[in-house]
Amino acid sequence: MSILLFLLDTLFFVLVACALARAWMNQQRIHMAVQPGPFVMAVTNWLVQPLRRAMPASMKQSRWDWASLLAAVVLSLVYGVVAVLLLSLASFASPSGAMWVTGALLLAVKHLVRTVLQGLMLLLLAYAVLSWVQPHSPVMGTLERLSAPILRPLRRVVPLVGGVDLSVLIAIVLLQVGLMVLG
Repeated sequence: MSILLFLLDTLFFVLVACALARAWMNQQRIHMAVQPGPFVMAVTNWLVQPLRRAMPASMKQSRWDWASLLAAVVLSLVYGVVAVLLLSLASFASPSGAMWVTGALLLAVKHLVRTVLQGLMLLLLAYAVLSWVQPHSPVMGTLERLSAPILRPLRRVVPLVGGVDLSVLIAIVLLQVGLMVLG
């Protein structure tokens, strides 16, 4: 059963992370023709496009991509329901309706927050590694634009140490602490 839960968790991490990445890229006005845009669009179009058509016009004009954010929430809720169902099947217990709904909602919220924290950590790790290994890579500009809003507040506070920007390391440590608190 733990293998099945791991596979479920991995599948929904990718789906929710792609929906959140799509929303973040749209909010930062990054053209979707640049990687990871085509991948994110291919993974999420099946859910985001119908949600976008159902949204009111006022939400479509917003700077935020509400359809992608809603897709991330819906996917997290589906994850919560399926995970509670699998866990109740594994324990041969059928929780009451209120416990079932509460468990599914708590798992969904935890999964969504964990996906945000892990996704940001992956973004910052990719940015840090590429800045050292291949700073002129074509994807470096996209990574820099995606990570700048996260790093900007830290860069105001943390000075360069020997010409090295430690804000990425501090952000990763803070995200890791957030994951520990969540766990």
